[in-house]
Amino acid sequence: MKKILIFLAAFVSFISVQAQRNEIGLLVGTTYYLGDLNPSKQFLLTKPAFGIVYRYNLSTRWALKLDGLYGNVAGDDAVAKFNVQRNLSFKSTIFEFSPQLELNFLNYMTGNKKKDYFTPYIFGGVSVFAFNPKASYNGTWYNLQPLGTEGQGTTEVGTQHYSLVNIAFPFGLGVKYSVGKNICIGVEWGLRKTTTDYLDDVSTTYADPAILKAENGPIAAILADRSTIPNEPGTQRGNSNTKDWYSFAGAFITIKFKAFKEGPCPAYGKRQYREFQKD
Repeated sequence: MKKILIFLAAFVSFISVQAQRNEIGLLVGTTYYLGDLNPSKQFLLTKPAFGIVYRYNLSTRWALKLDGLYGNVAGDDAVAKFNVQRNLSFKSTIFEFSPQLELNFLNYMTGNKKKDYFTPYIFGGVSVFAFNPKASYNGTWYNLQPLGTEGQGTTEVGTQHYSLVNIAFPFGLGVKYSVGKNICIGVEWGLRKTTTDYLDDVSTTYADPAILKAENGPIAAILADRSTIPNEPGTQRGNSNTKDWYSFAGAFITIKFKAFKEGPCPAYGKRQYREFQKD
């Protein structure tokens, strides 16, 4: 019986320590895009974004984070002024799920008031994201991927339509601060290097408009080339040697949740923190 009680006490203590590590909260901020329609201008055409975040603190220096993010991105030749003559534009929603690893520059634990309550950090990871580029014509928004604007699905090109689900590699930096016993607030900025060049539906060359119209429909031919002077088939439409990027920048708030309350002994919380630091 004594051994069972000791085991139960140890198990309760273990669960309490583990619970100190868990945080869940909300993200809110902006997303933007870098690619063929905006090669270099940061924070151009930013759109609102929000999501949820879960953080498991492995130690005072390392944390595992999972985020689910929803945002919007857009690009416009007329706004970026990189290739105004091309006259292309798009918008797309982004749905992202991403596991990431955070490295705190300083020791940190949510709930501390006198020390280890603030730290800058960096992060990196991998994400799976879904997107769907659209363009407007005469007040109507059209999904671009099914149209095959660069000849996908036609006898001329013969390639399949690109996938609307891809992998990206997020990385960035942030700052977090412990408020009270259970709340963490912070800001972060991260870039996502994707494995697709079709976030904006632009990558390779202009297709033959006659073939596009006959096989993919007249809207495909119209949205493929919106220049004032039509381009010759086979001339450059985008840069297929580079992949597209998107970014999230914003603020977050997380709440640490516990399975059990702290014990009556003042040394209890200190002992938990020492065990936390050892990991």
